[in-house]
Amino acid sequence: MRQFPLEMHHMAPGRVVEWRLGSTAAEADGPGAPGDAGDPAGRMASFNQDKHFTVAEESRAADDPVASWVAVTFEVTGPLDERALAQSLLAFVQRHEVLRCAFRRLAGEVACEPFDPAGLTLEAQQVGEFGSSEQLGAFLVERFKRSIDTLSWPLFIMGAVVREESSTVYLAFDHIVCDGMSMPLVAREVSTGYEALCRGESVELPPAPSYLDFAEEQRRRYLSIDDRDERLGYWKTFMGQEGEFFPRFPLDLGVEPGRMYPIVNEASTLLDAAEAEVFEKTCLAVDGKPFMGVLASVAVCLREAGGPGVYRGLMPVSERGRDTWAHSVGWFVNTLPIEFDVSPGRDFAQVMASVRAGFTEMMGHLDVPFVRAWELLAPKEFAARSWPYPVNFFSYIDMRKCPGAERHDEWRPTTHVWSARANGACSWFQRDTEGMHMNSLYVDTPAARRTMGDFQEALRLTVQEIARSGGFRRPIALTAPRRPARTPLDVAAFARRG
Repeated sequence: MRQFPLEMHHMAPGRVVEWRLGSTAAEADGPGAPGDAGDPAGRMASFNQDKHFTVAEESRAADDPVASWVAVTFEVTGPLDERALAQSLLAFVQRHEVLRCAFRRLAGEVACEPFDPAGLTLEAQQVGEFGSSEQLGAFLVERFKRSIDTLSWPLFIMGAVVREESSTVYLAFDHIVCDGMSMPLVAREVSTGYEALCRGESVELPPAPSYLDFAEEQRRRYLSIDDRDERLGYWKTFMGQEGEFFPRFPLDLGVEPGRMYPIVNEASTLLDAAEAEVFEKTCLAVDGKPFMGVLASVAVCLREAGGPGVYRGLMPVSERGRDTWAHSVGWFVNTLPIEFDVSPGRDFAQVMASVRAGFTEMMGHLDVPFVRAWELLAPKEFAARSWPYPVNFFSYIDMRKCPGAERHDEWRPTTHVWSARANGACSWFQRDTEGMHMNSLYVDTPAARRTMGDFQEALRLTVQEIARSGGFRRPIALTAPRRPARTPLDVAAFARRG
């Protein structure tokens, strides 16, 4: 399972059907009236959700709407039983409370108001027949962009591309109800539920506590703290005398202050499966992990391209824990700063030791949610609708460790992210059975295209060199010849490779 732009997903054409989620309570009481038998005042959103919703409100009021989504697709073999799939989709939504929530502002706070699961309905809508992969892809890209709205319920769409011998199921979500780690859960639960229904059986799933409980506990613990709280000490030390909450992306992207830009969304493979195995062994040999090796390589490439000898960046960290929230859908992500020495002359083992020390220090300060720290320590920047300038950001997920990974070769799940505009660059790295991959979203400027193109190629050469020789053995070619243009991923070929 890997993450890449939806435009690169070359699906076979077919008939598209979607299922529209509804609620008997909403139909009776009007939009935004969940009518749950629980707390009539709703429950408070998490800090991530509150900020996300607020930005959407302010952008709409300024007639400058922002938009983003995260989506998952996966395959179903054989003729599709549409009724069974609809039942599985409905059961999935009923199981995860956050998916049946409407969000609205109450007395200054953003509240989550859940619909009664028993009152949820699904209505099948025949969208149409698509005769080519190009037509289908263009439709889905436009569909996801126009259908996901933070301020309107439901906050996701569900559908399938139906063919005689197989179908591609898709679900696209607003970020307010899920994170990237939720996508493997979606594929697993809907797939196993569908298979069980086709057999006339029920499926046993592990407990999935509500994300709303997580949000409630988070707000109870951190809403009352102020900027003098000792738990903010790590952030304050990171900010230093300059007082910058956000670590700057160190390379030129050609952006103007205060301006947002359309994005480039691209993905490529850094290491194939065999190279990734050798890379992992090389990292373990110096008491590190593969993600540390990728981060060390990123830091070295940024330095070689003109960045500083000290890496400073933001790194998302899962808040799911090993058990409690492992099977729950929601936005279980904290973001923390990390800093380590990557000065010239240090070999691979030395840089890895620095990464390990920086990561260990970071993980000792998980306590305060990123959005709450942002609000308390950088209130001026917090009032804005975006990060203030290009920010250094690194994310890594080993998809082989996700629930359901043992069947990824069969389901062939893929994750896709999209954002309308940005003012910087973000990169996500994934490891799966086929290797190590990179997906980057960055501003569409001439400078950014040059900078990110050179950086990505240098990074590919660096991790390959580590896999071949065990370290940084030769100068990094920042202007190395580019690989041939990337081509869309064919689903059938994707299956054969698995």
